[in-house]
Amino acid sequence: MKESELSTEPIGQNLIKLISNLCFSVFVFSVLIFTVIAITYQPPDPWLESAPALTKLFTQTENATFKNDDSILKTGEDVVLVASPEVPPALAVNPITETVIKKSEEKILNLNLKSDCEDLKFVNCSDPRVLVTVERFNLKTFKFIVFLEYQTPVNGSKLDECDVAWRFRNKKEKSWRKYKDFRRFKFGIGENCTYNVVHAGGWHSGINARRPRNRPNTTRSSGNLRLAPLVGDEEINDTIPTLGSEMNFRKGKYLYYARGGDYCKGMNHYLWSFLCGLGEAMYLNRTFVMDLSVCLSATYNPSNRDEEGKDFRFYFDFEHLKEVASVVEESEFLRGWKKWNRGRKRKVPVKKVTTYKVTPMQLKKDKSTIIWRQFDEPEPENYWYRVCEGQAAKYIQRPWHAVWKSKRLMNIVTEISGQMDWDFDAVHVVRGEKAQNKELWPHLDADTSPDALLTKLKEMIQPWRNLYIATNEPFYNYFDKLRSQYKVHLLDDYMELWSNKSEWYNETTLLNDGKPVEFDGYMRVAVDTEVLYRAKTHVETFYNLTKDCKDGINTC
Repeated sequence: MKESELSTEPIGQNLIKLISNLCFSVFVFSVLIFTVIAITYQPPDPWLESAPALTKLFTQTENATFKNDDSILKTGEDVVLVASPEVPPALAVNPITETVIKKSEEKILNLNLKSDCEDLKFVNCSDPRVLVTVERFNLKTFKFIVFLEYQTPVNGSKLDECDVAWRFRNKKEKSWRKYKDFRRFKFGIGENCTYNVVHAGGWHSGINARRPRNRPNTTRSSGNLRLAPLVGDEEINDTIPTLGSEMNFRKGKYLYYARGGDYCKGMNHYLWSFLCGLGEAMYLNRTFVMDLSVCLSATYNPSNRDEEGKDFRFYFDFEHLKEVASVVEESEFLRGWKKWNRGRKRKVPVKKVTTYKVTPMQLKKDKSTIIWRQFDEPEPENYWYRVCEGQAAKYIQRPWHAVWKSKRLMNIVTEISGQMDWDFDAVHVVRGEKAQNKELWPHLDADTSPDALLTKLKEMIQPWRNLYIATNEPFYNYFDKLRSQYKVHLLDDYMELWSNKSEWYNETTLLNDGKPVEFDGYMRVAVDTEVLYRAKTHVETFYNLTKDCKDGINTC
């Protein structure tokens, strides 16, 4: 009996040891997995999605399932960001509300103005009661608009008319920019011998209240080109700042990104990389050296070819960028660098970084005047955005709030919305390559056919509403069937806004050294996007018009 117990005891002990070792191994393996996850985890980017997801979205070109949807283009003014800066004090304006109007009326009462109806027979446009009447009328009529400031009314074309100009902002826009309108109002006499608005003219009808832009030269010629007199947006100031003296240059700290593989990629790829560089500069507390020359991808060109030499300011708001970030234009920076080094034994200290694997954290304490990142490796190792991957994603936040669409493009958006009196619905119709790819989007073509669209929209939008269609469908008459039920508006209905007689044409031509600028595919999509966001009812292709998934079959 004792021999049997002795013989079995080692087996039990070995079994216990085996189980203990197995449990310990599982524990160690779990700790290892958790550690790897903790190290590689990248927190959400402060824009819309996580850094890896947007990187994949913006750079994937081989797999059509994840091909970026370039029919909608979001920038900083379209999203609410926790990191967004407050309105600069110089630009802060209190909106005109009912409370403000009542205070104005109290001041008018203290003036003891006559209220004899005979005195009001002919409208005195400078009478403060006229402006109060217009302010209250606009407040009740345009509920999606924030009114910021008015000019004193001026005479219209008749004795009972006044032209009034004001600055405003759409409530759906997250920027602090101001836009202008001027309209003609016809007045009558209401109760207690007060003014009331009998009729209000349409968008930009009050031409006497329009103020021409103050410029020394109202015409400018370049070769055989002669520009019309400008009535532009005097609030746009996208001039390139100078560095000033050589000493000012030497006192600065700069982050300089050499051109990499991102050049001539899609615009979303460009932004993803550009904001990585700008974010690193902010992290390092340095001025970002900026190349204003943009290569527009063939995706946005009718010629289907990449086009170099486009100006950043055609597409984005450089003035706003200068307000919220420290940037210097590349040629201005190189001029200052060259000027300082000329004839001096002691050159500007430069730290050359030849691989993205040198992280921003490693450069944080570098004292060099210039940190020069070079991207000479083969693709995709030479993409700027690689700098912000891995551990760097925890430290570098892309400053999406710094990138707004060009004010010149936004003026076109405002013009289109204003011509519809801000009272319109919109549908985003995605067709193009996705509608042709039946393997990934089997129902999209049929679901966005004119008959299908009409059937679906009847369920969501009231008949005879203004209906703006944002679309990548190239055939203008494709949506004609919808005109039987709606007042259809397409971007091409407003071609005069970028024609050779337009404010946009004049402004961009001057910006481009007298050479006309094409209203290209990226500009079209940018305008379509912003008009779409200002609609009262907003219908999307995916989730509203078709059961197909936005990114292809089985991706919903």
